[in-house]
Amino acid sequence: MRANSQLTAGTSARPVSRARQRARTARAYLAMTKPLQTLLLLITGVCAYALSRPGAIDWSELTAAALALTGAVAGCTVLNMVLDRDIDARMGRTARRPLPAGRISPRAALIFGLALSLPGLALAWVLSPLFGLIVSLGFGIDLGVYTLWLKRRTPLSILWGGISGGMPALAGRALAMGRVDLVGVLLAFGVLLWIPAHILTLATHYAREYHLAGVPVWPNVYGPTATRRVIALATLLDVAVLAAAGWLLCIHPVALVVLAALGAGLTGLSIAVLIRPTERLNWALFKFASLYMLGAFVSLTIGTVL
Repeated sequence: MRANSQLTAGTSARPVSRARQRARTARAYLAMTKPLQTLLLLITGVCAYALSRPGAIDWSELTAAALALTGAVAGCTVLNMVLDRDIDARMGRTARRPLPAGRISPRAALIFGLALSLPGLALAWVLSPLFGLIVSLGFGIDLGVYTLWLKRRTPLSILWGGISGGMPALAGRALAMGRVDLVGVLLAFGVLLWIPAHILTLATHYAREYHLAGVPVWPNVYGPTATRRVIALATLLDVAVLAAAGWLLCIHPVALVVLAALGAGLTGLSIAVLIRPTERLNWALFKFASLYMLGAFVSLTIGTVL
């Protein structure tokens, strides 16, 4: 009787163990897509589409566009992790990622990245040749120019990473309007100019790790003071560019005030970091930068329908 109960306990434990393993594997695959980063870029694309058609959104088209952007962005991120797995293994911040930690094999990650990106890109072309072209350009620039060519050579690689990051917003606007216009370009530049507050603050915080990994980042090549100046200047331009987009869209005054308040907060933090740099302020700027980008695009979108 006792032996039977032990046997039953053992057999019931195995499915639980397998279920936990499957859950861990699923979380590892999800982690390779950098879900928060993917979600933020997706929101810029979705908002750019929605603010272009206030009150007349084609929800089926928007849903398809969101799926296409999710596949392309997430797939590109996974493929970047495959290419950067040697760098990630040398940095404490990234050594626990699924590939360097050995939880996912490079072959499996490559298949996963292609399984996401190829259908996403194909769907983008089906929706619209212009939409497909812009999404494909963003994918190619990020994977080919930023990661494969420039990331290990020059800190100026972030410029191309920023251009790629602005493509979902440009694509969303272009899909809604059927053309590339000034507002779409401003939205894309808004993402590009946001990159220093997001990336260079992170590079400053982990400058030593990037040095040990052999990746040239702005703080290590040009110095922390020059880095803070670039962040402050880019932030000022970013706030001005997105405010100009709001003005051209004739958004509601309340939304414009919210947009201005968010911009003032980001600008104030970047100037504070420039004048009196501390690790705490630098990290606060890094955190607030993502909130600013999210809040700015949501404000622009809501402001067109109020």
